[in-house]
Amino acid sequence: MDVVTASSQSSTAGLRRFVTGETALRRWAIASLVANAVLVITGGVVRLTGSGLGCPTWPRCTEDSYVNHPALGIHGVIEFGNRTLTFVLIIVAVLTWITAMRARLDGQPRRGVRRVATVMALGIPAQGVIGGITVLTKLNPFVVALHFLLSMVLVALGVWLVRAAYRLPRQQVRPAANVVVWFTFVAMWIGVWLGTMTTGSGPNAGDLEARRTGWDILTVAHLHANAIYVTIAGTLVLLWLVRSRAVVLLLLVELVQAGIGVTQYNLGLPIGLVAAHLFGAALSIAAVSNLRFATVARSS
Repeated sequence: MDVVTASSQSSTAGLRRFVTGETALRRWAIASLVANAVLVITGGVVRLTGSGLGCPTWPRCTEDSYVNHPALGIHGVIEFGNRTLTFVLIIVAVLTWITAMRARLDGQPRRGVRRVATVMALGIPAQGVIGGITVLTKLNPFVVALHFLLSMVLVALGVWLVRAAYRLPRQQVRPAANVVVWFTFVAMWIGVWLGTMTTGSGPNAGDLEARRTGWDILTVAHLHANAIYVTIAGTLVLLWLVRSRAVVLLLLVELVQAGIGVTQYNLGLPIGLVAAHLFGAALSIAAVSNLRFATVARSS
C-alpha cells in the first residue's frame, strides 16, 4: 500500500510540475501560439484543396455520422482532419489556462496572464462554431473571413502571452513613435482583412460551389497590396524612430510576405505560394503584435 501511495503521490507531483511554474507557463504559451499558427496552415490546406465542404454539414460530418466516410474521398479526409485538430487545440488551450491560473509573480496571481489565457481558451471552441457556420452557409466568404481573422486574434494574443511568460521588457518610445506603432499595427490588420476579401473574390474559395464576394478581384487585390505598402512605410519610419529588433523582425517578415504576394499574383495563384502567403499572414500579425506589445509611450 505504501508503494502504491508513494507512486500515486509521485505521479501527482509530476502532473503538477507539468502545469506549474515559469518554465511550464513558457512552454505552454509557446505551444498555444504555435498551435494557433498551425491552424492557419491546415485551414488554408482545406480551402486550397477545395475541401471546404468535404464534410457537407456540421456538427456532424455527414447527416448520419460525426466521422468521415470513405465515400467523401480525399476532401472528406482533409476537412475531417482539420476538424479533429480543434480538439488538439482545446487540450493545449486548457493546459495553458490551468498553468496560467497557477502562475504567480512575487507570490501574487498574474491577472493579465489569467485573462489572456482565458480568452484564448474560449476562443478555440468559438473558432470551431464559426467554422461550423462557414460550412452551414456553404463557405460564405464573409464568414470565412471572420473565421480566419479570429485565428489572427488568437495568434496576436499568443504573442502577448509568450512575452508575458518570459517577462520581456517594453521599450519606452517617444509619443510620436508610439503613434506610428499604432498606425502600423492597424494598417497591418486592415491589410490582412483585405487579403481575406481578395481570397474570397478569387478562385481559391474552398469549393467549386462556394459563393464569392462579388467584388472585383483586381480592385481588392490592389487595395490589399496598397495597405501592405502603407504598413511597410510605417515600419521604415519606425526603423528610424525606434531602432529595435522588433521593428527589424517586422520589416523582414513584411518584405518576404510582400514578395510572396506579388509572385503568387503574377503566377496565377499557385496553391503552394498561396499557402505560404497564408502562413506569412500569421507571421505578419505575430510580428506586428510583438512590436505593439514591445513598446510603450514614454511618459512626459
